[in-house]
Amino acid sequence: MTPPDTATLLEVVADRIADISRADLQIMLRRAAPRLRNAGAVSMDDDVEEALRDLASELGKARNDMIRFIVREWMEKNTYLPVHMLDEDQDVEGNA
Repeated sequence: MTPPDTATLLEVVADRIADISRADLQIMLRRAAPRLRNAGAVSMDDDVEEALRDLASELGKARNDMIRFIVREWMEKNTYLPVHMLDEDQDVEGNA
């Protein structure tokens, strides 16, 4: 049997709020906070979603990781972020 997810636990606690200790409630809320904070709520037009899904699949990345990668690349190329430079003495993978 798999453990219940955070949303299910919160629903159960809400139904039995008088029966749960303050410490247990605090633990559950602290676990829920990062999940809410990190929830990916970026929605795109259908054609963009399809292209994003195809690209993520091709590169073996998750959708949200792909969005982060694209935004970072765009910001670096448009000088909003410094370009990530490799140290000259650093080893790299692959062949030249």
